[in-house]
Amino acid sequence: MRLKNKIALMTGSSQGIGAAIARRFSSEGAQVFVADVKEAEGQALVAELQAKGAKAWFVVLDVSCEESWRNAFRSVIGTAGRLDILVNNAGINIRKPIEEMAVEELDRMLAVNIRGPFLGIKHALPLMRKAGGGCILNMGSVCSLIGHKFTPEAYTTVKGGLLQLTRSVAVRYAKDKIRTNMLCPSTVETALVQEMLKDPERRQERVGEVPLGRLASMEDVANAALYLASDEASFINGVAFPVDGGVTAW
Repeated sequence: MRLKNKIALMTGSSQGIGAAIARRFSSEGAQVFVADVKEAEGQALVAELQAKGAKAWFVVLDVSCEESWRNAFRSVIGTAGRLDILVNNAGINIRKPIEEMAVEELDRMLAVNIRGPFLGIKHALPLMRKAGGGCILNMGSVCSLIGHKFTPEAYTTVKGGLLQLTRSVAVRYAKDKIRTNMLCPSTVETALVQEMLKDPERRQERVGEVPLGRLASMEDVANAALYLASDEASFINGVAFPVDGGVTAW
């Protein structure tokens, strides 16, 4: 059990990659808090994990709202007594090129993808310091590392900004035994992506950029998250960890 009795909260975890991480962490002994605005889906995942004997809870969390973060962490501390792992997974992508994007749409992406992790880290740090250390994982993208021809500019902008937040926190708070890292997956085989790439030619175009010749699975990302959250990665801090089949190696 690589995360036995660790207390973990992951945002945007009612479905997709976040749910895969919650399942993987739970299977390795973590007590997980599924945090999302989608209550029905989140409660369903919690019920699934509890049916397997895991300790799991749902908390309502709008990552763009500071009071929502305060309430979520009050619930975590009230229930489990401490926080060991924070996974900032929640994110949105409004798929419009820069010339077509309204400023309100950009503001929404900044609120979820940058303000959300910023606020989560702000309020997690004192809890982790009190616990004697912890691990923060931010969900980036290959778009944190490269200009990606298939991805609009707003998304690469927010994911690039999240990388600098990751590095800054990693440097400042390592003294408190808090490690901060970022996962950088390429296109992941989620339900949303399957719908987006249902045209065979468009799908092949996206697969064609990956040297390993397939899209990332949600389990690929969850396994990488597990490694970074575990004690096996105790000397890994401030890294952008590609889970991309070699996309960024071209």
